[in-house]
Amino acid sequence: MWLLVAREPRQDAPRWRGRKWLAAFDAVIWPMVGILLIHTALVPLGIVGPVAIAVALGMSGVRLHRAIWVNHRYWFTIWRWGRAALILILLGAVLKSL
Repeated sequence: MWLLVAREPRQDAPRWRGRKWLAAFDAVIWPMVGILLIHTALVPLGIVGPVAIAVALGMSGVRLHRAIWVNHRYWFTIWRWGRAALILILLGAVLKSL
């Protein structure tokens, strides 16, 4: 038996001056960081590397479209991944201090 749960749609993002350009930068820079990580891999990636780069470029295009033309629906990536990275950094600092 399948159980389907419908979530409430997310509210529109607040608008402020300069949000569109900062969102465009955020939309492009994160996939480029992923591409940089793929290029600097120390092991041969075979076909996975070029496919991952193509997917990252496609995601960059979709994200850039949303950041510029559907800006009220764009949510910054830095808030999502920055929070997780900060938690891991703090956890590492606490473990190192023990």
